[in-house]
Amino acid sequence: MAKDNEYGTNQYAPNKDYQDPPPAPLIDPEELGKWSFYRAIIAEFIATLLFLYITVLTVIGYKSQSDTTHNGDECGGVGILGIAWAFGGMIFVLVYSTAGISGGHINPAVTFGLFLARKVSLVRAVMYIIAQCLGAICGCALVKAFQKAYYVKYGGGANELAVGYSTGTGLGAEIIGTFVLVYTVFSATDPKRNARDSHVPVLAPLPIGFAVFMVHLATIPITGTGINPARSFGAAVIYGKDKAWDDQWIFWVGPFIGAAIAALYHQYILRAGAAKALGSFRSNA
Repeated sequence: MAKDNEYGTNQYAPNKDYQDPPPAPLIDPEELGKWSFYRAIIAEFIATLLFLYITVLTVIGYKSQSDTTHNGDECGGVGILGIAWAFGGMIFVLVYSTAGISGGHINPAVTFGLFLARKVSLVRAVMYIIAQCLGAICGCALVKAFQKAYYVKYGGGANELAVGYSTGTGLGAEIIGTFVLVYTVFSATDPKRNARDSHVPVLAPLPIGFAVFMVHLATIPITGTGINPARSFGAAVIYGKDKAWDDQWIFWVGPFIGAAIAALYHQYILRAGAAKALGSFRSNA
């Protein structure tokens, strides 16, 4: 049986059975003149709008149904499990729907991680993040329009650090949660994995949605689970209360750090990018 050498490549079969896409340029002026670029931005906007609309509506619905001070049932509504399913399920649906158009990022942290890995250009990354934030604001605005009586009363779906948890704990939860998500994104879309495990069909949006679901189960009690700066930003803008803004930095810094760690881990350790670069340096020397 052929063996991999120290850099993770087959020493007896130099011709790979998969093809890595070329690194995206830092700035690609040509894509600004393509309709596909603007179509992708629109897809990210609409997907994030729908994501926030369904998920925030689920959160507010649960809080209103379980409010015992207004004839609610403490065990009523979908519960934390249902909220986690709403977030994970919507990511599965929306990534599946938009992956062929924009890549199905729907999250600035995912976009940032893919940018660091040279999967998208700087221009595309910036435009995606703007579209995602605007989509999140519009999605939350729709929820407020349809649930005026409950939106502000039940927190507007805004992320806040829960009472009893330190800032460091909240930041750590966001870093680890986003690492899980972005690491899953890289693994599920890795061309090498798809070629090696071609006999095992993997629908990439499924593990990504499950990652979101599992992280929500773990971190809803701590931060309400951000792991998506657009989701936290859109809810804070429409909710507009001080507490949401006081903690807002956690939901940007944490996810971006987590995404950066996941990108470096996957590209330079699992895909042996660092070892390959060192080997190339030695051979040139």
